[in-house]
Amino acid sequence: MDTRTIPTPRLAPLDPGEKPELAAEFERARARMGFLPNSIRIMARNPRMVKAYQALAASIWDPQSEVPLAFKRLLAHVASRAAGCQYCVAHTGHGAVKLGIEERKLDAIWDYQTSPLFSAAERPALDIAVAAAMTPNGVTDEMFTVLREYWTEAQIVEIVGLIALFGFLNRWNDTMATPLEDEPTHFGHSHLARHGWTIGKHAR
Repeated sequence: MDTRTIPTPRLAPLDPGEKPELAAEFERARARMGFLPNSIRIMARNPRMVKAYQALAASIWDPQSEVPLAFKRLLAHVASRAAGCQYCVAHTGHGAVKLGIEERKLDAIWDYQTSPLFSAAERPALDIAVAAAMTPNGVTDEMFTVLREYWTEAQIVEIVGLIALFGFLNRWNDTMATPLEDEPTHFGHSHLARHGWTIGKHAR
């Protein structure tokens, strides 16, 4: 690994033992991700923020979600790539594959409009993810009209909520220069590097 590409975190992740009052929140994050994200460990300086974030994240990743969780990870991956947050790109790519998204589908993500790997329903949702991650926001009424042809209003709320959550996470992790954990780092080097992913470098 080229250590010159690894950013120095602007705030170091706290040891979980320093915040015993957040033990339940840390455990929920581990259960969802498979490891404790450094983003949460940095945020732990404000326990109320961690608890509020975890409550919102739990609603987004609810197993009873009307939008498939694997597709939500794919939406988060596209939004994070459009925003340029390499930390979140690695997290969401790793998470999507763990939830059953085929690697060839992840590899073809920027061909979603034409690739047969993507359904007619997935394409307008991915359009929204890309456009909503832009600054300024690029979502149009026409795009939303197409989205409504395939997704219910309740599903649309979930989709936009997911994209908005990653708007927060993209800005949080890029601003904090959050260090990437071992599992998503390995996934990034093994599966994403050929598509321009590099630790510490924006994807744009």
